[in-house]
Amino acid sequence: MNSNRSALLIGATGLVGAYVKKEILKNSDYVNLTTFVRNETNETHPKLKEVKIEFDEMANYMEHFKVDDLFICLGTTIKKAGTQENFRKVDFDYVVEAARLAKESGVGKIAVVSAIGADENSRFFYNKVKGEMERAVSEIGIASTYFFRPSLLLGDRKEFRLGERIGEVLGRTIQPVLRGKLKKYRSVHGQTVAIAMVRFLKDGRDGVHMVESDLIAKIGDL
Repeated sequence: MNSNRSALLIGATGLVGAYVKKEILKNSDYVNLTTFVRNETNETHPKLKEVKIEFDEMANYMEHFKVDDLFICLGTTIKKAGTQENFRKVDFDYVVEAARLAKESGVGKIAVVSAIGADENSRFFYNKVKGEMERAVSEIGIASTYFFRPSLLLGDRKEFRLGERIGEVLGRTIQPVLRGKLKKYRSVHGQTVAIAMVRFLKDGRDGVHMVESDLIAKIGDL
């Protein structure tokens, strides 16, 4: 990857997105980073441009898609979204719309946070939506498209989620017995995912690539 690159990050205030922002800002290959946020964070950095947007009107911010690389770290939960419809809006509609605008703007590389078990044919709504999102984004045809499928995410969240906190404790307990084909179900830190995303996009091979959680951990920990 050449230096003097520009990036757009959507979902910069979430667990993985916050780590991606840190990784890009300290990476000398990138000279500037634009982030889309609902609420301004007032963070300042010579490389950083924060844009407050209405996600339902993303096309109105088309000029900010004129970058080399796009990182999408959008994601919510059914509980937080309130309804399946609202969940789908964030995890499918916004992601696909961002990819479509990126394609129109000439973006050549995209990294998207998905989830382990993503499958458009799944009986589970969450996995089904993630799988449908992957298919829809793949069909847009961005030259280098990477989907990252982390298992249970570890890290410091801005909001407390009891279910995920319990999952973290259980995940750490059973971590040692998850070996071989089960290794991809080990929990992974949000920072590890972020490091892997930036490193994989640096390689930027053409085609659509699914990066499972065990490979994320391996690359992110290098």
